[in-house]
Amino acid sequence: MRSDQTAVPVSYSTSSAFGRPGPGSSGHGLPVAGQSKAAGPVLVAATIAMGLMAGLFFAFDVSVMPGLAAGDDRTYVTAMQHINKSIENGLFGLVFVGAFLATGVAAWLQHKAGRRQVALWAAAATVLYVVALMVTMGVNIPLNNELAQAGDPSQIHDFAAVRTKFEGTWVAANMLRTLLCTAGLVSLTRALVLHGRSSR
Repeated sequence: MRSDQTAVPVSYSTSSAFGRPGPGSSGHGLPVAGQSKAAGPVLVAATIAMGLMAGLFFAFDVSVMPGLAAGDDRTYVTAMQHINKSIENGLFGLVFVGAFLATGVAAWLQHKAGRRQVALWAAAATVLYVVALMVTMGVNIPLNNELAQAGDPSQIHDFAAVRTKFEGTWVAANMLRTLLCTAGLVSLTRALVLHGRSSR
């Protein structure tokens, strides 16, 4: 080697010659160091939270609402008032809000880590859950509030009218929430699979 030539480390020259990534590269032109260690756990948490929400809505579809539908108007109105009040607890709030936060953060972390396909699936799940939240805020919660405003069952004179105003729309909206959260769960499951492959 002549004195005017600069020595090049074998590891770099070999990588360049064969098109392989050099040290510090993820294989996609992005630095491995930028990949957050929290990306995987957050994605798992998002999937669990989304699954819990989908399961909750599904339970209403296949058991709670059909069971109440078989009863009389007074029983229906009274039971739904109690259910709506009981579900307003910290654990439900944690999962309800947590599913949104965890899914959105998971998409961001995967994007930051350079896993584009994983990030896209997580982002799709986030959008689906946002739509479910919009349905909840725009339909289910207002109907729950109206049912509560009907007052104590002992003071309600026309249970049939209260039930009719509530039942059909609430049930349809809940079915939509179930479909949206289930689709979100499928998207996050796909994201988990891709994340696992990229981490090997």
